[in-house]
Amino acid sequence: MIAALAAGTFAIRFAGARLGQAIPTEGPMARALTALPGCLIVALVATSMLNAGWREATAGALALAVAVATRNLPATMIVGIAAIWALRQGL
Repeated sequence: MIAALAAGTFAIRFAGARLGQAIPTEGPMARALTALPGCLIVALVATSMLNAGWREATAGALALAVAVATRNLPATMIVGIAAIWALRQGL
């Protein structure tokens, strides 16, 4: 059983390494793949904001203001998380 699990783990890691070498480093596909994480985060946040209440909308507005002012992702995330926590706690 342990040997089978070890072989499966190795196969998954090996396949990932082989597929990783096939990812383009130049051209339009490389640019699209570089932009993908940010696009996914925006899509998740936008969907949440559409179904949110006033607390979430306020925290989102604060995070957006920080993002525009600083263009700093960690600062934006910290402000957004702190804002939603504070608003949900009634602070």
